[in-house]
Amino acid sequence: MISRRALLGASAGLALAGCAASPGTETAVPEPLDPQTVLLTGVIAAKEQMVSLYQQATLSDADLAATLRPFQQRHLAHLVALRRHLPEDAPSAPPGSPAPVASTAPDVSVAFLRDAERKAAAARSRQLTDASPVLSQLLCSIGACEALHAAALGRLR
Repeated sequence: MISRRALLGASAGLALAGCAASPGTETAVPEPLDPQTVLLTGVIAAKEQMVSLYQQATLSDADLAATLRPFQQRHLAHLVALRRHLPEDAPSAPPGSPAPVASTAPDVSVAFLRDAERKAAAARSRQLTDASPVLSQLLCSIGACEALHAAALGRLR
């Protein structure tokens, strides 16, 4: 007759061996995203927000709409150029970022746009550390355009 202790020991050993041998117990660790892809998705999200701000400004002031439209069109051109550098399998939003939320403010002033442009231009130099040479050139060009936007918006009254 087999003792209870021997039976429990054998069944525990079999259970332990079965758990260790099952191939589906390991969880797959996702590969870390390429830093340049993370950078691009972040810049694209910020550009989309800028386009949205210009859209709000043009809707809130019909007299200013024609003046602001070229600024918005340049930002749309920047988006096209940035998206060309994204890999096809890249996420649409930066990881860990909240979903873009449209501002609920009814009016976006020229001063607000000027400040947003100034901050965007200042951010470009910090972004160059994670960028390839080609992307660095694009970011520098975009930053120069944003700096000119800030200056031009400062002259609007």
